[in-house]
Amino acid sequence: MENFVVSARKYRPTGFDEVVGQEHITTTLKNAIDNNKLAQALLFCGPRGVGKTTCARIVARLINGFEERTENNSLNIFELDAASNNSVEDIRNLIDQVRYPPQFGKFKVYIIDEVHMLSNAAFNAFLKTLEEPPSYAIFILATTEKHKVIPTILSRCQIFDFNRIQISDIANHLKKIAQHEGIPAEDEALHLISQKADGALRDALSIFDLMVTYSSGKGVMFKNVLSNLHILDYDYYFQVIDALLSQNHTQPLLVLDEILRKGFDGHNFIVGLSEHLRNLLVSQDARTVQLMEVPDSVKKKYIQQAQTCPPSLLLTWLNIANQCDIHYKGSKNQRLSVELALMKMAHVGSVLKSDQLSLANGLADAAGLKKKLV
Repeated sequence: MENFVVSARKYRPTGFDEVVGQEHITTTLKNAIDNNKLAQALLFCGPRGVGKTTCARIVARLINGFEERTENNSLNIFELDAASNNSVEDIRNLIDQVRYPPQFGKFKVYIIDEVHMLSNAAFNAFLKTLEEPPSYAIFILATTEKHKVIPTILSRCQIFDFNRIQISDIANHLKKIAQHEGIPAEDEALHLISQKADGALRDALSIFDLMVTYSSGKGVMFKNVLSNLHILDYDYYFQVIDALLSQNHTQPLLVLDEILRKGFDGHNFIVGLSEHLRNLLVSQDARTVQLMEVPDSVKKKYIQQAQTCPPSLLLTWLNIANQCDIHYKGSKNQRLSVELALMKMAHVGSVLKSDQLSLANGLADAAGLKKKLV
């Protein structure tokens, strides 16, 4: 049986053009290498799974002019996991290695991952070497928590801040992989996986592998992703809003009951409803539609439903949902707090109308009184 290679390793970028969603980083590094202006100490910081170590390896390979898989490549790249090698002794061993020039190529590259895990003593032992390294040594430090790196280290490094990868970029990358592997995949399913990954491409690829395994090669389908990742379907929220517009509180309560019976948390529902209301608000202006991170097919549904919802009503609903979200954890009857919010939403329209009617009557009475006084 052939050994399975996870997508995160199989499709790890070998060049800057393959790195997803970090153009500001890759362009700068490429120009620095091409113009021979690469700093000797670099700090790559950002969330997990966004390409820090991958970019470090690409830099190490390109500055020596090596192809991707060569023996010389491994002789010039030294990787240290600071999470498990964080003592002064570990850093001193690294400094001892730095004294020897490379046997092949021009540079020795030292990649220190999770550098924030180094002890203060280890940081201090590293300072002098980092400030005045030999001409053939390049240090690339990577961390998910820049604020834990001491200022004296930060001041000696050229800092590169990696971004969370956009949902659309992750979805497009997954689509390319699915096409390359010959796996049928629905756009909505890939978008849902991208959302769940929370800006980390490595997490998205892991979820993608999971869904491919679940389907046994039949394809990555939206319904399967929903059930496996335990995510609420958009359709539930569309149903709730349609019922609220008709001032019917029964249907939203039944939908909530169905959701709870499926094992979802009431807090998860109210947070999702708040996001849905926010999307309806931004759907009412063509300039803000792009702020929604949803598939195009779902975007059309939002635009259609938004046309039936007055902005003032949406804002009132959003405020009610937000108050429920804030007080949910402290409630002794959490289900009732969500149900109460839904019932308020169902009848807030009639309350607003009665307030407007009272205001109009009050203005009319005031106008009549003024005429009598005149």
